[in-house]
Amino acid sequence: MDLILPFIGSLLLVICVMVGVAFLTLLERKVLGYIQIRKGPNKVGLMGIPQPFCDAIKLFTKEQTYPVVSNYLIYYFSPIFSLFLSLVVWMCMPYFIKFYSFNLGVLFFLCCMSLGVYTVMIAGWSSNSNYALLGGLRAVAQTISYEVSLALILMSFIFLIGGFNLMMFEVYQNLMWFIFLSLPLALVWFASCLAETNRTPFDFAEGESELVSGFNVEYSSGGFALIFLAEYASILFMSMLFSVIFLGSDVFSLLFYFKLLFISFSFIWIRGTLPRFRYDKLMYLAWKSFLPFSLNYLFFFIGIKLFIFSILM
Repeated sequence: MDLILPFIGSLLLVICVMVGVAFLTLLERKVLGYIQIRKGPNKVGLMGIPQPFCDAIKLFTKEQTYPVVSNYLIYYFSPIFSLFLSLVVWMCMPYFIKFYSFNLGVLFFLCCMSLGVYTVMIAGWSSNSNYALLGGLRAVAQTISYEVSLALILMSFIFLIGGFNLMMFEVYQNLMWFIFLSLPLALVWFASCLAETNRTPFDFAEGESELVSGFNVEYSSGGFALIFLAEYASILFMSMLFSVIFLGSDVFSLLFYFKLLFISFSFIWIRGTLPRFRYDKLMYLAWKSFLPFSLNYLFFFIGIKLFIFSILM
């Protein structure tokens, strides 16, 4: 039973995440529609609610095409591995029923996030297309740059709570959310999450106007759908992590899921509002602004801990 219960729990979580991803795409299309003063999907069923399922059926029943000169096996498995990583990272969600013993949940998240870079790089390279390769290289450079800031921000909180377990965040946020302690850090984390998931205004990997859709240009039907699902699963996960770290992480309260929804909505809202950044400015922002800033906050939190220890001693 000790093996079966975590497996069933994980399976249920993955199914719920996939359903959530389906309706997140619908929410995005609706919100972008209203931002652009038009209607979103509203023809299929009641208010267009079954639209995501119709899209899924359409994509997965289309003919699977692939470039003749592509490295076929890697090209084929890259989107599958990408989605697998996006779903596996959900296993470190801080449930007290404990699917698995995740005392090192933060490290697990960082490992999965780092592996995500390879799927993008391999997808771009194995297509054997110049456009795909260029998009893939851009995405990899961007993701690696912003991972540094994310890791440093996480390290700040690891020093603060004294452990790698995501469940500790709830214990430490009983009286006050961390967003009040470190609002600028929350904003940097949010911007880094946008860059990490290749979202507007940092969507250089998929810059349609100059890169012909970037690393996924050669993918169609099922492969494209899997890349799409992986991206939206990552957006949901980043929203969940933001809520856990900054907005009090009681995952058994309904309010937590409203906070998660609001952060996901912010991703969409920003897409409908902001124009794309320039690439050199993106790199400048990562290395000249976010990196020194998050380092300073890290030293600040270490100082707080040392000060508290010196008082207690």
